[in-house]
Amino acid sequence: MQQALSEWRDLGIDGWTEAQRPWFTTAEELGALQAPLVGALPEEVVVTGTTTVNLHALAATFYRPSGRRTKILADELNFPSDIYALQSLLQLHGLNPADHLILVPSQDGQTLAEEDLIQAMTDEVALILLPGVLYRSGQLLDMGRLAVEANARSIPFGLDLCHSAGAVPHQLHDWGVDFAFWCGYKYLNGGPGAPAGLFVHERHHGRTPALSGWFGYEKSRQFDMSLQFEPAPTAGAWQISTPSILASAPLWGALRLFHEAGGMGPLRERSLRLTDFLIELTNDQLVPLGFTMGTPLASTQRGGHISLEHPAAVQIAKALKQRRIIPDFRKPNVIRLAPAPLYNTFEELWLTVQALVEIITSGEHHAFSAERNPVA
Repeated sequence: MQQALSEWRDLGIDGWTEAQRPWFTTAEELGALQAPLVGALPEEVVVTGTTTVNLHALAATFYRPSGRRTKILADELNFPSDIYALQSLLQLHGLNPADHLILVPSQDGQTLAEEDLIQAMTDEVALILLPGVLYRSGQLLDMGRLAVEANARSIPFGLDLCHSAGAVPHQLHDWGVDFAFWCGYKYLNGGPGAPAGLFVHERHHGRTPALSGWFGYEKSRQFDMSLQFEPAPTAGAWQISTPSILASAPLWGALRLFHEAGGMGPLRERSLRLTDFLIELTNDQLVPLGFTMGTPLASTQRGGHISLEHPAAVQIAKALKQRRIIPDFRKPNVIRLAPAPLYNTFEELWLTVQALVEIITSGEHHAFSAERNPVA
């Protein structure tokens, strides 16, 4: 960040080409650094925009209703912003979301059955959007299996990886996923408002995005200022606007750490050992105090966080924060704990569980309001 500020001060507009990391190619170079983390080719990933804006740009490109194929398939446990975007896309096409947006229900209110998702892939579906990891429960879906099933039915298949990018390995290219998007501020450590990432499989390169903008132009001729749009021959075509250089700067350092740590293989291994330990402590010390585990126990079915459920979750989360242990509350009763394999320790997990035991046994949480904060 300091380097970016210095170059802005010293170089001005020349920072676009003369900065140590030229601003003009920041989105593509950061995309190449993220590509190994999601199992993609460098040219299939670009760092740009924000999560929901990228979803709009991608879904608008791949949703092409025709004949019987008019419906979009999603699920009822997905992050609401995705649902809002899909509803608005249908409305732009003059279609009623109540009739054309299929939300596959959960059988238990926490997880999705992949068989239910596959069964819903009918010949009426024109687009599929699913999460890699469910944001509440932490369930990890078998993304490869779902992509294969969608491809077999010739249905464009997209993924929201906000809770899996940087937490679990992916093979987006080999799975044949059509498109994906994710944020840069969770596991990728880019900070609040960090630019998001997007993936477009190489078989779609050369296609004109539904939402075109000048930074998606073929870069060697971008400053020709032609009035005829010429898309970049990579995922970069789905860029819309000028990248935010200052917001992108922290990602350079954060992504370097991922590569220094050996990439997603060793990080996933350590993440599973951390969450295994947290689950063991929970079963031993927290379940007797009224907590339940809301995350699948199998390592192949969980992402990088676990969800503890308790009727007083709001108050318990506030009590933890008072002790400078930062969880995340999700209504109605979920406390998410996400040990980051880059830096969290086993001792920190043990101390967190001891804090929870003390909070419950002492009644410390009753001193806090049961009303959740505006941001929770």
